[in-house]
Amino acid sequence: MDEIYTIGFTRRTAEDFFETLEEKNIDEVVDVRLYNSSQLAGFTKFPDLEFFLRRISGINYFHDRELAPSKNLFDGYKEKIFDWFDYECEFAKLMYERKISDYIAKNYSAEKKYCLLCAEPSAQNCHRLLVAKKFAEVFGAKIINL
Repeated sequence: MDEIYTIGFTRRTAEDFFETLEEKNIDEVVDVRLYNSSQLAGFTKFPDLEFFLRRISGINYFHDRELAPSKNLFDGYKEKIFDWFDYECEFAKLMYERKISDYIAKNYSAEKKYCLLCAEPSAQNCHRLLVAKKFAEVFGAKIINL
């Protein structure tokens, strides 16, 4: 794995979303959201997203809750109990407790092109970037935010 990609779907059209993934020849979208079936998710709501990725782009889909924040952490950030700095620190602790580096090494392949999916339009202040950094450490990959 030379590169690990991240993408957010908010403020994107379906056309832009799928074309972007296709242009990068992504093998698998790894959904790192805690909840993947929100009504607000539009075309990225499960099970529609899995169908669209496979049918439109020939891309696999995997919802990996091990790479998502805990409910308490997610709710605390959304309710502004945590600012980004505190959230980042707490998520780092959670990844340490979950042994995320070992988990990634065991469950992901250096032979595939992965794109980590979350809702935020930018990777800045989104946990997907923190997860991408773990992939980068494990595989020596460069992070590309789409």
